[in-house]
Amino acid sequence: MKKLAVVAFGGNALLRSGQKGTYREQLANVEQTCESLCNLLKRNYNVVIGHGNGPQVGNVMLQHEAGRAKGIEAMPMDFCVAETQGSIAYMIEMGMRNVMARNDIQRNVVTLVTMVAVNKLDPMFQNPTKPVGPYYTKEQAEAFAAETGAKYKEDPKGNGWRKVVASPRPVRINNIKVVEKLAKAGNIVVTVGGGGIPCVEESDRVTGVEAVIDKDLASALCAIEIGADEFFILTDVPKVYINFRKENEQALDTITIDEAKKYLEEGQFAEGSMAPKIRAAIMFVEHQAKIGRKAECIITEAGQLDNPHCGTRIVR
Repeated sequence: MKKLAVVAFGGNALLRSGQKGTYREQLANVEQTCESLCNLLKRNYNVVIGHGNGPQVGNVMLQHEAGRAKGIEAMPMDFCVAETQGSIAYMIEMGMRNVMARNDIQRNVVTLVTMVAVNKLDPMFQNPTKPVGPYYTKEQAEAFAAETGAKYKEDPKGNGWRKVVASPRPVRINNIKVVEKLAKAGNIVVTVGGGGIPCVEESDRVTGVEAVIDKDLASALCAIEIGADEFFILTDVPKVYINFRKENEQALDTITIDEAKKYLEEGQFAEGSMAPKIRAAIMFVEHQAKIGRKAECIITEAGQLDNPHCGTRIVR
């Protein structure tokens, strides 16, 4: 049987350091990442792709703010996530089709614009801390807060004020059984983009909320729900390191869940960088172990996927 893998594209799959983030730049970056992903297809994997959207959703918010000056209503965060889910998935689908044609691989690529449910009582809603969108002056932030009720906080590095939203944990992925069925039938499925469109489900009504969901946690939940054998988190380094960028820097080849938790407690992994990826890895491997399934999470850069022993592996 084919192995089933969930692959979470990191931000550098779309936008590289020093780039402006133009459409052509992002499309070239995506195609390069998809070329690396072909190594899994050649090894007979079924694949589901998740992806981030941080810079892109910020740009969309800038566009909406520019429209506000002309009397066009700015759209809420859940709408912005949906917008970038679709546009980024379009680039991934195009990139996959182009590289598969070059590699003589016959697969369908299916995109699902995906809602992800969160708990309306999640404590993160009481203390939103996730910065999104552009920087503003204090006066602009105060005016927008008064107009919309949104919260703004000053950037600790002194760059200005930014809107902050909650980052609740994902609890349910819409249409996840459809994702599983499509993937196990050999289709490449793009889903939970940007962590999924955040929503709250109450009886017979679904409502979008002002929040962003961590894309690695959402991809981990996807991997759990579809019974993935492996969970790949693609980032900009070939392995996870402790004492990162210090004289005693050490690359990690294979670590257990307990070792990963220990390093987290020691502060070895930066928030907003490697720490969320390690938490997602723990979430996936720990859950699979509890139900008696052998599974592992691999954190690496896309260019390493031609090596079956690549990256840092988090195991039971």
